[in-house]
Amino acid sequence: MFGKDKSNANPGPLPGSNQVAVSQNEILMRLADDYMKDRKWRRIFKFTILGLIVFYLLSIILFAGNAGNDINAAKPHTALVELSGPIGIQGGVFADQLNKSLRSAFEAKNSKGIVLRINSPGGSPVQSDEINSEITRLRGAYPEKPLYVVVSDICASGGYYIAAAADQIYANPSSIVGSIGVRMDGFGFVDALKKYGVERRSLTAGENKSILDPFLPVKAEQKAHAEEMLGIVHQQFIDKVKQGRGERLVENPDMFSGLFWSGEQAKELGLIDEFGGLDYVAREVVGHEPIVDYSFKPKLLDQLARDFGVSVGAGIASVMGGPLQLK
Repeated sequence: MFGKDKSNANPGPLPGSNQVAVSQNEILMRLADDYMKDRKWRRIFKFTILGLIVFYLLSIILFAGNAGNDINAAKPHTALVELSGPIGIQGGVFADQLNKSLRSAFEAKNSKGIVLRINSPGGSPVQSDEINSEITRLRGAYPEKPLYVVVSDICASGGYYIAAAADQIYANPSSIVGSIGVRMDGFGFVDALKKYGVERRSLTAGENKSILDPFLPVKAEQKAHAEEMLGIVHQQFIDKVKQGRGERLVENPDMFSGLFWSGEQAKELGLIDEFGGLDYVAREVVGHEPIVDYSFKPKLLDQLARDFGVSVGAGIASVMGGPLQLK
């Protein structure tokens, strides 16, 4: 009777007890969790394989397109180089790109003539001059291959600076042509600063270092210097146009004033030679209707690879529980 009462002692887990049930639930949860993780990775693997297949098919399509161009390049053809957009400005066309395309077009064994199709409002005089000079050099190196400019909507300022180096210029009667001039733009905020009581403080080493500062009054001698510089560049532009167009230009007091004209007016002034588009020039002037595009383009396979990488990354992030975000 004085022995230890064992009636309340823990008898240990018995079959069907709650502790056994809890352990079984934990095992099932772990198994389910492992299964879901494994399923996620299987989905990632399938997505990656699918992406590789799509990339492969796009590559085949791309190579097929290039093969089509190669077929035309293997026979006499008209070489096309596109100049579209501002010249020497971010997002536009630069001389090294365009000149590389022009060299490829001239060097091509079966190119019989080159068409430079221009749709540009102008841009950098330096970049325009480099392209003009390269066209002149290539024409001298390949005298048997003429270069024609075809104007699309607009060929103004730096665009015309380049066009003047061609053998002939074709345009639409409604194209905009000309604008032979040079400009330097800016703003003046001197009166606005006075109105709001703002003091401009500019420290320079060199008395003309802050020339044409929009927050300082314009000095007459500095303005004269800038205008003289613009005049020199303008004269270089005029000389290149006269060199390229020669006696075809009709004497007109407004020719080099910066005005622009319709294609119809430009023909009367001798700024262009005839009316016509790309197909017309290839067929009727060059005499070889097949057209092969030698224009500079970004490497499409590289672009596809980048796009594929972004797609895969977004897909994996989605599978793993959230969208890919950049912050």
